[in-house]
Amino acid sequence: MKFEGVLFFPVTPFTEDGKIDVAVLKEHIASRLPFGPGGVFPACGTGEFHALSVSEIATVVRAAVEVVDGSVPVIAGAGGQLGHALEAARAAEEAGADGLLVLPPYLVGAPVAGLIAYIEAIAGATSLPVIVYHRGNARFTAAAMVQLAANPKVIGFKDGLGDVGLAQEIVSAVRATGREDFQFFNGLLTAELTQGAYRGLGMPLYSSAAFAMAPEIATAYYRAYIDGDETRREELLTGFYAPLVRLRDETPGFGVSLIKAGLRQAGVAVGSVRPPLMDPTPDQEERLAAILAKGHAVAQGQA
Repeated sequence: MKFEGVLFFPVTPFTEDGKIDVAVLKEHIASRLPFGPGGVFPACGTGEFHALSVSEIATVVRAAVEVVDGSVPVIAGAGGQLGHALEAARAAEEAGADGLLVLPPYLVGAPVAGLIAYIEAIAGATSLPVIVYHRGNARFTAAAMVQLAANPKVIGFKDGLGDVGLAQEIVSAVRATGREDFQFFNGLLTAELTQGAYRGLGMPLYSSAAFAMAPEIATAYYRAYIDGDETRREELLTGFYAPLVRLRDETPGFGVSLIKAGLRQAGVAVGSVRPPLMDPTPDQEERLAAILAKGHAVAQGQA
């Protein structure tokens, strides 16, 4: 399984009474496919995995699989407490997912050997390949990733920690094993802002929550990134991504909340985020609208 293009992390739309709005979810995913994402990652971080039950994860993944219809890989989230992670993994496989993104275990700290066992337990629960998410309390060493890379079902590493020295060690160590099919992802929030550095580490792929909200802007950035057009890439960074990150950093959880707010502003009825996340204030929504307007102007070459 190889990924080429922006990695699309759709939101999970909710109705006013808090249920998953499958029709809006399908519309949301379908509307982004013409922009050529390299993969669709439903029920992951941007999709509020932390707030979904196993049956809801199955609903979200099944909807994504139906809409994508084999055009690109569909990678579902699995993680949290081990029992939930195993059930989520099995539900995703039954729903037709092509792989799993393994999010951190729930709350507890653990030695690296325990984290390896956690990944291997989830990898062993289904026939699906898995991508390791290096974030929060799931902190892996280069030696740990070499051990996991010995399992052919472990096909990728996504860095959400931001320790570039450690990330470089992991990339180099896994590559030294000879795994040519192993892939590396930048999974930091608003990854476009750091992707120039991560490309230098040997991590050419990145997740894009912005693609869910503003695919025209995210695609313009990706084209500049692939083409090596640093002037264009810098215009998009300074005109859109840097202001978005400043707004995002005002409130914890806004990596998801702002994406949903931007979609609502565009007329997509995705609803609110679930607690403990919070929606932006009216002032923050107004500033988001201005940032999006500037971003679209830059993407269209009008600024």
